[in-house]
Amino acid sequence: MKRFGLGTYALSGCVAVALLAGCGGSQLPTGAPGAMPQTSALAMHADRGKSWMLPEAKSEDLLYVSNLQNVKVYSYPAGKHVGTLRGFYRSLGECVDNSAGDVFIANQDTIVEYKHGGNKRIQTLTMSRYEAVDCSIDPTTGNLAVTWNASASSENYVAIYKHATGSPTLYGLNGDLVFYCGYDNNGNLFADGQVGYGSQEALFFELPHGSTKLQNLTLNQSFEHVGAVQWDGKYVAIGDDVAQKIYRFAISGSTGTLEGTTSIDGLSISYQWWIMGPRVLVPNTAFISYKSVGEVLYYEYPKGGSALKTVSDGDDTAPNGVTVSLVPWNGSRGAEHPYPLTR
Repeated sequence: MKRFGLGTYALSGCVAVALLAGCGGSQLPTGAPGAMPQTSALAMHADRGKSWMLPEAKSEDLLYVSNLQNVKVYSYPAGKHVGTLRGFYRSLGECVDNSAGDVFIANQDTIVEYKHGGNKRIQTLTMSRYEAVDCSIDPTTGNLAVTWNASASSENYVAIYKHATGSPTLYGLNGDLVFYCGYDNNGNLFADGQVGYGSQEALFFELPHGSTKLQNLTLNQSFEHVGAVQWDGKYVAIGDDVAQKIYRFAISGSTGTLEGTTSIDGLSISYQWWIMGPRVLVPNTAFISYKSVGEVLYYEYPKGGSALKTVSDGDDTAPNGVTVSLVPWNGSRGAEHPYPLTR
């Protein structure tokens, strides 16, 4: 495993983010976060009208699906289309603040924030010449982590925004790429990436809670191409986009031990999935009669196998990421929250 020279930087201004369009060049597999599928050209012609949201959305749990130039919103788990957020250029990974229900969406060189069920942006964090790939909220502090990449000649970063606002602290990777990230329930941040540009060698690292240094992790599992990262309530779950598997690791020090594997059937192109209690929700681009059809597939977690349910995201769409925002929790629906508060 390659070791980084890891530096910490303070950035005045707004956030940092990752440009994956060039990562790996032609060597990147189709399912890699920077490899824009051919269907993306179709998605770029999405309706440029105003954002909208049905009034009922604010009182429902919501599934957010990023589609490059828009983010579609569905009731969860029913899958009824209740809104569309527009004005995006390249929406990718998503995350949610479970305490407030706010949703954060990576969009080219910005991270944009929406209230649960809202159709207006309440905050935009920007970093020019970088592209945001993914994000995660620390459940212990409310801090926002963002993974950002740039061109092959530039530095790539993990950025931490205190209380999800203001100017971030940047952790540089010295040319290596960073893709997905996820906090565990103790505020430890885990992320994956790739060693340099044009390489297929995976890397994994952690920013322990309270630490100011990233540390490399060694996992006892090989990957064809690293995918999404999320705490599942017990283990750190890391996807393999090409193998269509989610691996679960117990982390001790700088070592991750494989504890289980979830195999996902029926995918064509998949990106940032989301674990929601006993389910994992996976964006997928299917190809039917030479037409791309976007969808979100529900699977049992950690069992995997065949999809339990399909939510259609429409023809000529290519979903990149999903998250679920629960109705802000005030105890009104009972003593216990209906789902584990992960990610």
